[in-house]
Amino acid sequence: MITLRPLIWDISSFVRRDKTNSLSGLPCLLLCPGYENAHQEREWGLFLNFLRKYNKVAISKLGFYEIYILPPDKNSEFDTGAVICKMEKVPNEYSSQRHVGWDINAAEIASLRRCMDYNDEACRPMHPSIQSKKNSVQVMHARPIGEDHSPDMMVKDSSRPGNSVGCGRSSGRNYAIAHPSYLKTLGQAHSGWIFGAIAELVDNSRDAKATKLEISIDMLYSKTAGKDIPMLSIIDDGHGMSHQEIVRMISFGHVQPEADDPDHIGRFGIGFKTGAMRLGKDALVLTQTANSRSIAFLSQSLNEGKDNLEIPVVSYRRIGQFMEVDTSVQNESSAKYNLKVIKEFSPFDKYLIGEKAGLFSGNSTGTQIFIWNLDVWGSNYSLQWEAGMSGGSSFHQGDILIRSRRIRSRPGQISQKVPLDYSLRSYLEVIFFDPRMKIYVQGARVKCRPLAKSLNNTIIENGIVMGKPVQLTLGRSQLEWEQANCGMFLYWHGRLIEAYKRVGSMVHNGDNGRGIVGVVDVTDLIDDGKGHVWVHNSKQGFQDCEAYAELEKWLGERADEYLDKFVDTIQLRKGNALYKPDHEWVQCDKCRKWRMLSPDFDSKTLPLEWFCYMKPFNGRCEMPEREVEHGVITIASKRSGHNYTIDSKEFKCELPQKPIWKSEGGGDKESSPSEEEDNIPFLSKKRRSCPPRSCKKS
Repeated sequence: MITLRPLIWDISSFVRRDKTNSLSGLPCLLLCPGYENAHQEREWGLFLNFLRKYNKVAISKLGFYEIYILPPDKNSEFDTGAVICKMEKVPNEYSSQRHVGWDINAAEIASLRRCMDYNDEACRPMHPSIQSKKNSVQVMHARPIGEDHSPDMMVKDSSRPGNSVGCGRSSGRNYAIAHPSYLKTLGQAHSGWIFGAIAELVDNSRDAKATKLEISIDMLYSKTAGKDIPMLSIIDDGHGMSHQEIVRMISFGHVQPEADDPDHIGRFGIGFKTGAMRLGKDALVLTQTANSRSIAFLSQSLNEGKDNLEIPVVSYRRIGQFMEVDTSVQNESSAKYNLKVIKEFSPFDKYLIGEKAGLFSGNSTGTQIFIWNLDVWGSNYSLQWEAGMSGGSSFHQGDILIRSRRIRSRPGQISQKVPLDYSLRSYLEVIFFDPRMKIYVQGARVKCRPLAKSLNNTIIENGIVMGKPVQLTLGRSQLEWEQANCGMFLYWHGRLIEAYKRVGSMVHNGDNGRGIVGVVDVTDLIDDGKGHVWVHNSKQGFQDCEAYAELEKWLGERADEYLDKFVDTIQLRKGNALYKPDHEWVQCDKCRKWRMLSPDFDSKTLPLEWFCYMKPFNGRCEMPEREVEHGVITIASKRSGHNYTIDSKEFKCELPQKPIWKSEGGGDKESSPSEEEDNIPFLSKKRRSCPPRSCKKS
């Protein structure tokens, strides 16, 4: 059986029927039309009528093959055509070559060779009713017969369920063999949390080695809507995508890679489609490499009322600043048609496309994604955006928020203040284990926080789970203490998959472990070594598997040990205590390395853009990064945000094994808690239910 993939058939010539009599013994398939509208149905009828009236056979060449489209017989269904397939040469190593056309494996080549035997009954033409069930080839599109009278057709082999979804790899209009409603289905992958959709697009930028990423929502006039509409833009300076890469990104049904690429987050081949279709109905992609520029349009509006998806793609060949249509992947007329469709069904006319293309200054590369007709929330939009103000103040920075402000459900969690769940800026601060990319939201720089380097009283636990090494960084976070949060942050390929996961005793006591945060990258553990990873396609959770269950158990044990050893024995009773990070870090805006600041340096004096040669590092970008070290307890008598005039002295001590109370006057003298201190939250895991006893001197 020959598997036909979606493609465009260009008619190269017409010959009389009697000149093809020698081909009567070759494989013959029926073409059953799949009209998208009445116009296509009429054009297909005109084409078949032309063949029958003049007794002509249309010939199309596809790589090693010649396709002969026969005129319909008088007694056959008028809208059904037939084709004879002739292979000029069977390649010996076909599997190692890529051709636009049929995808035939070794078994199919053998079958085709058998079909060359004229006595093989399996290759005889069958009755249409039988043929349509066993080996029907459906015409997905017949382009109106134009100047060259050569209709473009798209076909699929409906006998193989695996090919029910595909995308045209051809030189013309691109069609996916799927109903347009499938785009809505794709968006449901992130129906529970819309930021998961944005994360998919952020992943693509990181995979493209981008150093800068800008995310914003701005108002843009839409001629179709007759008013200004919000448009989400995601722009990076990565290496861009070639024509083949962008077609792969917008097409369907790709096979997952056999090996897990450590340098890529994207793996499942659906990230862009699920992300874009969750955020809005229409998405346009403009991408540029060193020698190409492409535009792709994935749209529900364009395909509304159609039976099959149309995905316009226009690609150009680029030599410096010179651009021309890349005729190696499409013809001029197809490029012109696709560009016309994009202009008609999007806010992008030639001037706006030129304006956006102008963002690729000089020889720069990158990708720009624009999404509009955004997801709605009642009479408004699911996303809410704030422009912010210019300047370095963190209180006036713009943000993109989830309108509902809904907190995601987590076992054991009682806090209702989890900005990561509804603030894009807060989410992007911790989305990467080791942040290197500059990220901007609504024009304001996101101050990324490498969590493992942002904790107080830090310890590093190394262990073995199911024979694989795991490293956990545990510590206390002042921010999470104030918001009554705690839990583990689980990263995969350096990208946050699960946040605030409570383990051990944290699950059963909502306030237990308050402020305690763990950070771990589980890339090796979640890979089964056979090409499968235990991560959901949405990359927002892990599958239920033995490795994940053992990891939960190990994390719970380590967290409980930390609480017993440190939190229960060091009962910090200091009024307005501030748990500062063990070390403060700053990231160089050139090499993107993290540099540890000296203890006496005030990080508030750092400029918005900082480089390695500046104070207090006074070094060079070539110097290696410093690793996270075990920490000490740091107590300050002044909390940020309060107008205290008390001298903010800091006290440090190595981790003790017995309770030590720190007095404001300094020194390590032991003392009993006073009644005035009883109103401070008690951190003890074992005695939380009872208030601490106070003793009076006799």
